[in-house]
Amino acid sequence: MGSFATAVQSCLRERLATLRPRFDWRTEHRIAGTPVDIAGHATDHTALVELEWRRADPADNTAKLFRHLSEGALAADRIDVFQVFTGYYDLAGGGVSSKRRNAEFVGRVAADALDALSYHAIEFVLNPPKRGAERPDGWRAVADTTANRIAVRLSDASV
Repeated sequence: MGSFATAVQSCLRERLATLRPRFDWRTEHRIAGTPVDIAGHATDHTALVELEWRRADPADNTAKLFRHLSEGALAADRIDVFQVFTGYYDLAGGGVSSKRRNAEFVGRVAADALDALSYHAIEFVLNPPKRGAERPDGWRAVADTTANRIAVRLSDASV
């Protein structure tokens, strides 16, 4: 990941740690060798956040992650996977790219197949600049809004 994506990752982790302190939040957590951008662990519940910045195939990492989870690589009563998509996956004419639709399909199928798993597609309402370009104004507010959306879903999931 580039420095801007890493800054967003850190900002999300910090905000999630404030909003959901019962979780121990870390970046670059590995599950059976597959890196997860942000992971939060509580006694009975794990939250995994994948930030899809500009990945050519956003279904690939999560498919590997779901495969590892189906093989028992993570013991938790409840696992919530949040796949956060930037505006890079939005189409100019409206809607989202087939790559994003495929990734969401893989997430829904995995959630249907694994009892402890819930999948959530989350918007990060910002089109990330290419490497080396200026960071857009307001990116921290977008990160905060995204963390709030994740935190709300975590509350809903634990009821």
